[in-house]
Amino acid sequence: MDNSLHGRTVVITGGTRGVGAGIAQAFAEAGAHVIVCARRPPELPLPKTEFAPLDVRDADAVLRFFADLPHLDVLVNNAGGAPHRPLAPTDAAHHVRVLELNLVAPLTVSLAAYEHLRRARGSIVMIGSVSGTRPSPGTAAYGAAKAGLENLARSMAVEWAPDVRVNTVVPGMVRTERSHLHYGEDDGVAAVSRTVPLGRLAEPRDIGAAAVFLASDAAAYISGAGLLVHGGGERPAFLDAAEAASATGAAGTTGAATADKEK
Repeated sequence: MDNSLHGRTVVITGGTRGVGAGIAQAFAEAGAHVIVCARRPPELPLPKTEFAPLDVRDADAVLRFFADLPHLDVLVNNAGGAPHRPLAPTDAAHHVRVLELNLVAPLTVSLAAYEHLRRARGSIVMIGSVSGTRPSPGTAAYGAAKAGLENLARSMAVEWAPDVRVNTVVPGMVRTERSHLHYGEDDGVAAVSRTVPLGRLAEPRDIGAAAVFLASDAAAYISGAGLLVHGGGERPAFLDAAEAASATGAAGTTGAATADKEK
């Protein structure tokens, strides 16, 4: 089995830029008929893809979109995101909107697409985040939504088996056209990259390759899984603190020994 998706129709929400655009290109290169959905069209051309305007938070529009779709094999729930927003100074309504976009909308879209996917014995790929598996200060609602999304995918995988496979790609830090908003300019990106075991941030194509794999026949027996795409994760902070303390202690011991010799 391989990752070819020739002849299959794929819908990717939020697929017009960043990670979504990388996912769209990966599916197009795998031979799929790719439809990308977003509120606004892509700023740069996405070869071999079709654009459809859609706000995934509008449940009625979502239902109409999938009702008009003749066929569907794969759904990629990628639309999402959140601004940096500490919990305490912000009212709950702002956090609820983050939950709606990152958790409720993927549920709405998946339910609307279900009959298509059941008939095709198709696949859903959720795009999660490592923010759902660790503390996410400044984006707590986003992290909570992504944690819920992965749990939702596991439940869907059981309820909708054997007709529909459901999996989650769980990216770490990704370098996109908006990376400077999170990590700073090139120096900041380089510094952050050094914290990743593989020595770099993910590229959108890395996330796309993982999504294509999970949607393909190569993953025919994989459902309810979460695939980490994070370059090895994050080095535990306590290791660096312990090493720094050890180095300081060793330096202090050496200095004391040198002082004794000079007396």
